[in-house]
Amino acid sequence: MANQQDKSPEDQHGSTRIVAGQPAKPTRPVGLKIGIAAAVLALIGGGAAVASAVNSGTPAASQEAAQSGNPAAELKLGYFGNVTHAPALVGVSKGFIKDELGSTKLSTQVFNAGPAAIEALNAGAIDATYIGPNPAINSFVKSQGQSINIIAGAAAGGAQLVVKPEITSAADLRGRTLASPQLGGTQDVALRAWLSSQGYKTSVDGSGDVAINPTENAQTLKLFQDGKLDGAWLPEPWASRLVLNAGAKVLVDEKDLWDGSLSGKPGEFPTTILIVNQKFAAEHPDTVKALLKGHAKSVEWLNSAPAGDKATVINAALKEAAGAELKADVIDRSLKNIVFTVDPLAGTYQKLLADGVTAGTTKQADLNGIFDLRALNSVSNGKTSAAGLGKE
Repeated sequence: MANQQDKSPEDQHGSTRIVAGQPAKPTRPVGLKIGIAAAVLALIGGGAAVASAVNSGTPAASQEAAQSGNPAAELKLGYFGNVTHAPALVGVSKGFIKDELGSTKLSTQVFNAGPAAIEALNAGAIDATYIGPNPAINSFVKSQGQSINIIAGAAAGGAQLVVKPEITSAADLRGRTLASPQLGGTQDVALRAWLSSQGYKTSVDGSGDVAINPTENAQTLKLFQDGKLDGAWLPEPWASRLVLNAGAKVLVDEKDLWDGSLSGKPGEFPTTILIVNQKFAAEHPDTVKALLKGHAKSVEWLNSAPAGDKATVINAALKEAAGAELKADVIDRSLKNIVFTVDPLAGTYQKLLADGVTAGTTKQADLNGIFDLRALNSVSNGKTSAAGLGKE
């Protein structure tokens, strides 16, 4: 029997992707392309009606609620069982968020990838979530700016393209099969955009010069070990798991693709951000501010705690969320690749949008209004920039 530490949280029963109101679904086998084209049509062209329904209500009512500042009875918060979501893991496990919420009940939901979390947010199953930037952009675009606001950053960096050892350059990828966590997710978009920059054509149905199979992270590890995948663009700890547990090597570290010209921070790119449903934020601004206070405390703790303490707390939080911990070498390597920050790096978002257009998972649009950083700047006494794309 494998040692418990050899299993990741997502290897455990009951920890597959969760969408409120639906049973967990099995992972799509490699090579199965039925339904992907329909899925991407939903990503780039549909869904606005759902977001609009969730955010419906008279402006006067929302304004009155905002002026009253009544805290919500409950805050339903989403996050992933990834090390890149450590601010959520720590904020929940150490009670930073709950303590700031006071009488507001905190309920949490664990997801495996961004599009699933967006689906839940737009359906009203959650009120706020930690997520990658591209699904947030896509939701904002397809709802014509009515669905979500980005209210803070959480993590930068921590994503890599890891491949079989015999693959030594981009030229070796033609005809290969790669994976990403989910179609339209942040790593999926990054992979497709990078392949395009290398002269490869890809398709959302999985065909092209390089085949891309969106696959849940735990299955990606197993498929790579079985020789059925040639590589994957993954967030931490999955990139580290493939390198340390499955013999993969790093072909592209995404931090090398960001020179800092857009954000002023070389090597940093947004991996995890915090977003909120616009209607919820309008009705419960004090609750959003309390969430941000807890979030800021979590990020501060991650940036000041000894490495050993961080690993221990994050591992305990992963075990609590999904029943298992990570090996020490995996979590240590993961944490070295991530910067925890409340800055969402707003200057990078026009490029992230352009990458989504290149990938075929979103459409060109105006991102003005996607950020509302007023509460963040209030609780942090800072001046985090929205780069002209919203309020600060």
